[in-house]
Amino acid sequence: MANAVLSVDPRTGEPRERVATESTPQDVDRAVRAAAAATQALADRAARADLLRAAAALLEDAAEEIVATADAESALGRPRLTGELARTCYQLRAFADVAESGAHLDVIIDHADPDARPAPRPDLRRYKVPLGVVAVFSASNFPLAFSVPGGDTASALAAGCPVVVKAHPDHPATSVLCARILRAAAVKAGLPEDVVGLVHGFDAGPELVRHPLTAAVGFTGSVRGGRALYDIACSRPRPIPFHGELGSLNPVVVTERAAETRAAEIGAGLAASYTQGLGQFCVKPGLVLLPEGPAGDAVVEAAVSAAVPSGPLLDPRMRAAFLAGVRERAALPGVQEVLAAGEADADGEAPLAVRPGMLTVAAARLAGGGEHQELLEECFGPVTVLARYGSAEERDAVLDALPGNLTATAHLAADEGGDGDAARLVARLSGLAGRVVVDGWPTGVTVAPAMQHGGPYPASTSGSTSVGSTAIERWLRPVCFQNTPDALLPPELREDNPLGVPRTVDGVHLPS
Repeated sequence: MANAVLSVDPRTGEPRERVATESTPQDVDRAVRAAAAATQALADRAARADLLRAAAALLEDAAEEIVATADAESALGRPRLTGELARTCYQLRAFADVAESGAHLDVIIDHADPDARPAPRPDLRRYKVPLGVVAVFSASNFPLAFSVPGGDTASALAAGCPVVVKAHPDHPATSVLCARILRAAAVKAGLPEDVVGLVHGFDAGPELVRHPLTAAVGFTGSVRGGRALYDIACSRPRPIPFHGELGSLNPVVVTERAAETRAAEIGAGLAASYTQGLGQFCVKPGLVLLPEGPAGDAVVEAAVSAAVPSGPLLDPRMRAAFLAGVRERAALPGVQEVLAAGEADADGEAPLAVRPGMLTVAAARLAGGGEHQELLEECFGPVTVLARYGSAEERDAVLDALPGNLTATAHLAADEGGDGDAARLVARLSGLAGRVVVDGWPTGVTVAPAMQHGGPYPASTSGSTSVGSTAIERWLRPVCFQNTPDALLPPELREDNPLGVPRTVDGVHLPS
C-alpha cells in the first residue's frame, strides 16, 4: 500500500494534513503516457501562449489560498511568498510572449546557390522542435517560482513540451493546488489537462527519469540527489538531457581598496545577503575573500553588528544538516566563529529555528585542499565563511581551488573601475561562474532575457540557464530540411512565411 504524503508545518515539525499518496510506478507510467498523448495539442503556439496567460491569471485569482498554503508548508513568510507568486506569474506571461513570437524557433534559411564555393550549396532550412515530455523536479526553497508553476514548467510548455512534475515533499499541498490550477488553465485554453501532470514520493523521481517517454529533465536541488538522477538519465538505453542545478558556493571577493572605502556598506550588504531567506537561496554568498588587516576587520565588524534574523529552516532534515555542517566546519583547525550559528532559543512559536553565523579562516588554509576542503562546499542555511587573504596570490590560489558556481562577486573601490588588476579579477571570476556581479550581491535573480542562472559543474550539469527567455532552449532540438518542396515544409520554413516568424534568410535577419 502506498505511503501517505503529509503536509508538515516547519515551524513546529508537526503534520498539517494528508495531501496525497506516494505515486507507484504505475502512477508514474500513467502520468507520463497521458502527457505524451497531449503533446500534439501543444503544437499550436497560440494555444500555448493562451495556456500560460490563463495560468498566470488563475494563480493570481487564487493568490490568498496559494500564499497561505505555501507559508504554512515553508515558513517563508507571506511578504516573501507574495513576491514569489508575482515573479511566477511574470515568468508565465514572459514565456507566453516568447512562444507567441516564434523567435525561439531560431529559423535559418539558406537558399540554394550553385555558385557557392568550395562547393554548390543546396537549399537548407533549419528550425527547432520540442523534445517531448519534460520531467520537472520541484525545488525545496521556492515552492512557486522553481516548483510546479515555475520557470522549468513555463519554459517547457512554451517550447511545446508537456510536463510531469515531481512534487517536493516540503510543500505537497502547494504543489497539488498549483497543479490543479495549471490543469484548469489548460482546459480553459482548449488543451488537454494532461499537458501538466504531478507525481509524489522519493521513488517517483527515478521512475520518472527512467521512463522511456521522458525526453528531458529539469532539476533544482542537492548535488547528491541531482547527481544520482543525472547518472540515471545518462545510463538509460536512450540517454536524455538532464538540466540540473545542484549546488553553489557563490564566492565574493572584496579588494583591499573596497574594504578601506566601503567597509560599513559591504558588511551590512553581506549580512543581509547571506541571511536572506534564512540562507536558503541557491545564490547565497557562502565564501567571502577579505583582506587581512584593519580594513577587512572593519567589514567583519559591520557584518557582525548587523541585525540578522533567526527562524526555522524548510524542514527538520535540512535543519539537522545545517547544524551538523556548521559544527564540522567550526571544529576545523584555524577556524573561528565570529558569529556563532546554531539552534535558536525556542520561543514557543518556532522551536525548530536556527541562528545565523559567520566563520573566519586564513585563506592560506583553503588552497591546498585537505581537511579544509569542506569550507569550499555549500552549507545550505544561514552561514558564510570569511577567508582572510594576505596577498592577491593567496586570494587567487583559493579561487583556483573552487568548483563551478552560479555566481561570483567582486567588490571594488570607485577608483578601481578601470584598473587592470580589477579587470583581471573580473575575468578570473567569469571562469568560475555563470553570472558575475560587481559591487552588489548575488541574492535576487532578475527574470530578464539576458539573465544566466547556471554555471560550471556542480552549479549545473549543462551550460544552459533556468531563468530568462533563453531557458526555453533546453527543451528544443534543431532539425534541418534539405531541398524539400515548399508544400512539404513546416509552415515556419515555407518561403512566404505564413506564420510571420522571425528568421535569418541568406545571412540577413528578418524580424518577421
